[in-house]
Amino acid sequence: MFRDEVQAFMRQFQKDLYQALEACDGGATFSADEWQHESGGGGISRVIEGGNVLEKGGVNFSAVEGELSPAFMKMLLMPDPNYFATGVSVVMHPHSPMVPITHMNVRYFEAGDGQAWFGGGIDLTPIYLDLKQAKEFHEQMKAVCDKHHPSYYPEFKKWADDYFYNEHREETRGVGGIFFDRLSANEEFTIEERFAFVKDVAYAFIPFYTSIMNQNRDLPYGEREKQWQLLRRGRYVEFNLVYDRGTKFGLLTKGRIESILMSLPTHASWIYNFTPEPGSAEEQTQAYLKKEINWLQVQ
Repeated sequence: MFRDEVQAFMRQFQKDLYQALEACDGGATFSADEWQHESGGGGISRVIEGGNVLEKGGVNFSAVEGELSPAFMKMLLMPDPNYFATGVSVVMHPHSPMVPITHMNVRYFEAGDGQAWFGGGIDLTPIYLDLKQAKEFHEQMKAVCDKHHPSYYPEFKKWADDYFYNEHREETRGVGGIFFDRLSANEEFTIEERFAFVKDVAYAFIPFYTSIMNQNRDLPYGEREKQWQLLRRGRYVEFNLVYDRGTKFGLLTKGRIESILMSLPTHASWIYNFTPEPGSAEEQTQAYLKKEINWLQVQ
């Protein structure tokens, strides 16, 4: 069955990714926490804490099945209440405010009537913006998209801008990236071609993020930078609890709460009515937290 092939890929990708991150961090290992879903299937949550670079991070695999409630079925526009879902979800929170937070996930859904699609994405949340790294990140995202179709990068970049957006703050979560959902077979693409794209997205993440870890891990910082990091982490928490579809899906399908909320940092902060100091590095980063920036042309 096609779903078995996809599930096997997700399992292998989780293993390859956590081992690469573990080797890059060099100071801690990922724990393995296997769990079962009440309606069928389960997963393995792998979490790292207290590493040399990574304060907290998760690389979660799941493959679950069940039946959605009518209300949730309507919210997700599901054609059938029965579902199978498998994927890998990743969030990394480094110690250093000079190393960006990152998120990625790849996922596959199959409805009871046989309709199936892929989703996923990668985005980057720098605490202090490095324009060169932001540009290189988007160049890498464009390259993996262009390999499969020229429409992918502009479409999925805009989708990321719109999705990774704290509407109540009127600011993006970071510098965006790519985001896509409901990539199904149609007149232009087979489901196998969609799968090939998703596999390339997954494996593009490993060299991209380990490279940034190595470039930034030894950059100096002080208490001011840590306080700004805690505030930016707070905005990250706001997005994940208010808007993130994966969080909502996990909660509403009675998923394992520890795995669902592994995306939250160990420490975060909220300061009432905080405004960055004029002309500061914090203000400069804040100024770029908006949609429709052409990151391929920033200087």
